[in-house]
Amino acid sequence: MNKHIIVNLPVADLPRSLAFFESLGFSRKFRDDASALMVVSEAISVMLHTHEKFCDLSSKDICDTTKASEAWFNLGCESRAEVDDLVSKAVAGGGSSNAGPEDYGFMYQHGFADPDGHHWVLFHMTENAAQV
Repeated sequence: MNKHIIVNLPVADLPRSLAFFESLGFSRKFRDDASALMVVSEAISVMLHTHEKFCDLSSKDICDTTKASEAWFNLGCESRAEVDDLVSKAVAGGGSSNAGPEDYGFMYQHGFADPDGHHWVLFHMTENAAQV
């Protein structure tokens, strides 16, 4: 079996979050009243849960993303243009841009916070980045 990662996230408004992630081009594979599975790629998915459902699954409190960062989710992109395009779609879909883009020569990155304040960093690395 191929390895696959599913990131589980609490969301305040499931329909709003579905619309947001669909606007980024992620596809919905599953949905019920409390959860939805969004496919990012063949090996990455995001499971969105209402706060009530997330609390049923975890014994810990949900992080207040207006005051603290629970994690950053880094997502590799095929090109700089894809990085910029996804950030633009995120902002248009109700998210907010993280600072500005950063160009390190071998790597270009920019990011956004989704409507629930989860931080996503998008990056593109040059083919010779592993040699840097």
